[in-house]
Amino acid sequence: MNKPNFKQNNINKFNLPQESEDEFVFNLSLRPKDLSDFVGQGEVISSLNIAIKAAKKRSEPLEHVLLSGPPGLGKTSLAYCIARNMSAKVTATSGPAIDRAGDLVGILTNLDKGDILFIDEIHRLSKVVEEFLYPAMENFQIDFVIDKGPYAKSVKFNLKPFTLIGATTRKGLLSGPLRGRFGLFFDFDFYNPEDLSLIVKRSAKLLDVEIDKKSCLEIARRSRGSPRLCNRILKRVRDYAQVVGEGVVNLELTDKALGEIRVDNEGFDEMDRKYLRTIINVHQGGPVGIEAIAASLGEDRQTLEDVVEPYLLKKGFILRTPRGRIAAEVSYRHLKVPYHKETQEKIF
Repeated sequence: MNKPNFKQNNINKFNLPQESEDEFVFNLSLRPKDLSDFVGQGEVISSLNIAIKAAKKRSEPLEHVLLSGPPGLGKTSLAYCIARNMSAKVTATSGPAIDRAGDLVGILTNLDKGDILFIDEIHRLSKVVEEFLYPAMENFQIDFVIDKGPYAKSVKFNLKPFTLIGATTRKGLLSGPLRGRFGLFFDFDFYNPEDLSLIVKRSAKLLDVEIDKKSCLEIARRSRGSPRLCNRILKRVRDYAQVVGEGVVNLELTDKALGEIRVDNEGFDEMDRKYLRTIINVHQGGPVGIEAIAASLGEDRQTLEDVVEPYLLKKGFILRTPRGRIAAEVSYRHLKVPYHKETQEKIF
């Protein structure tokens, strides 16, 4: 089997559904293969199914698709499912990997009709590259300048119709002109425990793990609404069951395994608890700016905003105000810290 080149420009091109590179297959082994396998995000899948069927009837490429939402909710998986359902080749790269407009020229000119270009973290494209992408998305053309000074001239190059799928964790950082060139927009939300339980059950079957229904739901409930984290926890529980238990996952063993990796009843890990303790103990419950929290924790601001905060906000453990972050009363109860009405009066 020929192995794709993963080094050049960080771009991997392969023909779905052929699989290559053992490590790559392992990383994708628990991912859904097509839209019929995709669990959750019902409205997104329903809209996509209609758009794909319509595009196929017209024998046209799918419109450009923008997928946004917190990390680990299945944006990349969905992009590959779309490619499979469209019977299309996919070229995958990321915003930071495309340094110059010339890199993008090479990618775009190698696309055949109906191919899919997937750009992860598309909000991190440089301004020059982003503007170079506009005519490619709109008219399937690119303009590039050859030579310099008085000998410079612009050359127009026609591209074959393709579909761009962009994934972003920060849609607000996308410029208006770039957003406006996407035809389909889908926002991902955190999964409910019932959907995650189905994902655990499916993943356990693929991993050949014997697990009961209660354990599936418990893992799902403590996975922060994220399929990626759900599968990661399942693998750790599987390891614990094989070493400490008899290989069979039950509720008691699941609880012990989650205790070993310090995931509490709300699905919070040590970083989440440190974040909440910093607001409550160091900054007296807030309001406090994100830069001050990042400095106290020694963490990157973007990591806190993209990874830690979304689920805490969704669950109502913190409040985001113009003055800064505030720890809600439920955070005090969760950490077993006394909460006084004076604290709330001081904040508001």
